[in-house]
Amino acid sequence: QVQLVESGGGSVQSGGSLRLSCTASGYTHGDLCMAWFRQALGKERKGVAAIDSDGTVRYADSVKGRFTISRDIPKNTLYLQMNSLKPEDTAMYYCAAKMGWKMTDFQALTATTYNYWGQGTQVTVSS
Repeated sequence: QVQLVESGGGSVQSGGSLRLSCTASGYTHGDLCMAWFRQALGKERKGVAAIDSDGTVRYADSVKGRFTISRDIPKNTLYLQMNSLKPEDTAMYYCAAKMGWKMTDFQALTATTYNYWGQGTQVTVSS
């Protein structure tokens, strides 16, 4: 059983930066595909960025060039560096994981691909 705990959310002004962290436990880290999703109030959960076990990364078009997903395998931690934040980035951000080595482009940013989820961390960007 994989447990995921997010941290690093908060409130920032437009143009600011935040770094989210997700610490995972209960598995062999190298066999996990992981991702960040976000869900704004009243809207569906959407994929933001994903990373395969082999290090392949994918981003939603809305965050390309601003967000960077990375991981520290010895620390069992996934990160999301968010720069040039906009008010439309305001949402609850969730860490997600699935056992496996590789995903397709479609799978990587699709919520139903993942069977392990964190509780979420709120990000609020003011204009």
